Amino acid sequence: MAAFLAIVRRDLALSLGSGGGAGLGVVFFLSVVTVVPFAVGPDLVLLARIGPAILWIGALLASLIGLERLFAADAEDGSLDALTLSALPLELTAAAKGLAHWLATGLPLVLAAPVLALMLNLEPAAIGAVVLTLLVGTPAVTFLGLIGAAFAGAFRRGGLLIAVLVIPLTIPVLIFAVSATQAAVTGPVPFGTPFRVLAGLALFALVLGPVAAAAALRAARS
Repeated sequence: MAAFLAIVRRDLALSLGSGGGAGLGVVFFLSVVTVVPFAVGPDLVLLARIGPAILWIGALLASLIGLERLFAADAEDGSLDALTLSALPLELTAAAKGLAHWLATGLPLVLAAPVLALMLNLEPAAIGAVVLTLLVGTPAVTFLGLIGAAFAGAFRRGGLLIAVLVIPLTIPVLIFAVSATQAAVTGPVPFGTPFRVLAGLALFALVLGPVAAAAALRAARS
């Protein structure tokens, strides 16, 4: 546990100190939420209806910022070899790096969402649903992103692999997150039905992401 927490603290400090963490993700999130209404027009009813989808698409894309460097930077300076040879299993190492990335990038998006939701004319019920689904869903995006990050670090194809591998994997998360938000506002499906599926997807991603990332890193070393 001490080694796990040490990796979390190290990666969190590096992420926040390099300028690619909370600030950049929130700025990107703000840019998406600000630009889309210009394309949609001044229809407040339409904005309120598609607002949850706009917020989730922005948060999903912002969560991917910095993932291409998650393992690549360690591979370049040799610290990845040390992490691989340490007593901590590589799966837990990947999980620790994913947790640090979410704390630096995903959590600030969750905290910024209520303010940005006001720009889209969302009702209080919709804002609460968006925040709750982001709190549960953004860790799933981050941990699924570990898979692309591991391939990016192993094969030096950062941005392309992140986009090609991770975005298709996150589509079910996006679908059920937006469905849960819409259900909380308009129904007729209860909020709990899609939200439970979203929570299940998040738990699945928390297990799959580190295991698949560790397998990719081992395959690259062999």
